[in-house]
Amino acid sequence: MIKVFLAEDEYVVREGIKTKVPWTENGYEFCGEASDGELALPMIEKCRPDILITDIKMPFMDGLQLARLVRTKYPETEIVFLTGYAEFEYAKEAIRLGAAEYLSKPVNSAEIIQALAPIKKKVEEREQEREMLEFYRNEMRENTEHDKSDYFTALVSGNSNTAELLQMADDLDINLAAACYNILLLKVKSDYHEQVEYSKSVLGRFNGIEDRCTEGNPVAFDRSPEGKAYIFRGDSKESLEADINDFIKNIKEKFDSHSHIRYFGGVGDSVMRLGELPQCYESAERAFAHRYLLEGNRIIRNGDVRGEIGNENIDEVIVPNQLDRTGFSEFMKLGAIDEIKFFVEDFFYGSGSSTIKSLLMRQYVVVDAFLKVTDFVKSVGGDTSKLEAVNEKRETLATENGAREYFCRIMETAIRERDNISRDKNGKRVSEIIRYIEDNYTNEELSLNMVAEHMNFSPNHLSTIFSQETGQTLIKYLTDLRIKKAKELLKCTSMKAAEICEAVGYKDSHYFSYIFKKNVGMSPMEFRER
Repeated sequence: MIKVFLAEDEYVVREGIKTKVPWTENGYEFCGEASDGELALPMIEKCRPDILITDIKMPFMDGLQLARLVRTKYPETEIVFLTGYAEFEYAKEAIRLGAAEYLSKPVNSAEIIQALAPIKKKVEEREQEREMLEFYRNEMRENTEHDKSDYFTALVSGNSNTAELLQMADDLDINLAAACYNILLLKVKSDYHEQVEYSKSVLGRFNGIEDRCTEGNPVAFDRSPEGKAYIFRGDSKESLEADINDFIKNIKEKFDSHSHIRYFGGVGDSVMRLGELPQCYESAERAFAHRYLLEGNRIIRNGDVRGEIGNENIDEVIVPNQLDRTGFSEFMKLGAIDEIKFFVEDFFYGSGSSTIKSLLMRQYVVVDAFLKVTDFVKSVGGDTSKLEAVNEKRETLATENGAREYFCRIMETAIRERDNISRDKNGKRVSEIIRYIEDNYTNEELSLNMVAEHMNFSPNHLSTIFSQETGQTLIKYLTDLRIKKAKELLKCTSMKAAEICEAVGYKDSHYFSYIFKKNVGMSPMEFRER
């Protein structure tokens, strides 16, 4: 229904228009009336009409003054002037204010309906365009998240200058202008589900946490499968710390009462410039790497964890079977190459100073590590010959640094092998995903979530591996496929646009035309004619 509001000081005229015009039958909702502009304005602010019919000559605030205020606050409201004055100056001012129509009293109901018909059509087309744009944005949200993920990489890699970063932020409608910054890395999972997104209880609470991100602070970035990254910005370090503490409190309130939920977060060191975010990220990553060494649900800050790692007697010597207890096996399964140096550093720190200082114990620990790493590579179907090549250089254990470097190299070799195997598996999975899309693109319900459910993946994880393998998001691939098929049908058949719309998986012909024009630069009919 198109909402209509009437401002008219003559009671008889106002009542006649209100009661005698068949509003509902013609697709209108008569949403309010007032006897002058001053009374009308707060009512207009409340009911937000699509069309304002106003007399020009009214006491207290006339129609021209009302129109100026409405035009400023609600530029999409169409204005129809109604007056018994036919002076040219009034008409000229009405035109200047962008009046949709100018009617002279007396006017009957048929004239009003006739005058409003093209205005109604314009409002409906504009609303339809807005709905299609919103639908398009929702459908393409995966693309936006993918672009945001790439932007986060640019922010923390240090490969782009500040001007480039600010321009990229502007393109994504992200505001990062601030006096200081910090990063929080967070991973949440459920004991019931390997992938967090499969748990509705986790998802609902995650959404509750990120509701505050709609205010622009913090800015959330997806790091699937490694969880989320949040960039906080503040006018001062004090306000920044207050926002981070409030956010952490919110996380604890959402998750601590649920025994099946596990979470861990790492907070970096605050920095004063956007260009210093790589250093901030490294410190957050250092704290975040302790999720393999510390138990329990917690969010820790860089530099605040050494007292929690290790034994009560810091000089107690580690024994080989303690590797699993300290999270070594879990790190091999889930850890990233960039985190190895932090893991090894805190692993030795927590083992006791005697372990790293004693040549015998250094050899004991790293040999045990080599055996465990070898078993892990075998368990994932990897090639252990690369580990043997690294192991041949064990003479570097003569120094403490040499032991650390060996430990890092052996773990890095194993994790690269793990990731290569995973990529091979992902390639096969993506091929299966593409086959599924090509077999089902005509299904109007096909979506990222539907494909993820078919593949038994979380939507975020599926989106990540698909983008890594193909260089584009799943929704972009699906859209391109549908547009390609539509172009083939337009060229090679006599099918109508509405039939083609349904044949390529779109349930709304208006939306099909909208998205076709957005991607091809012309309407389906223009494409067929050319």
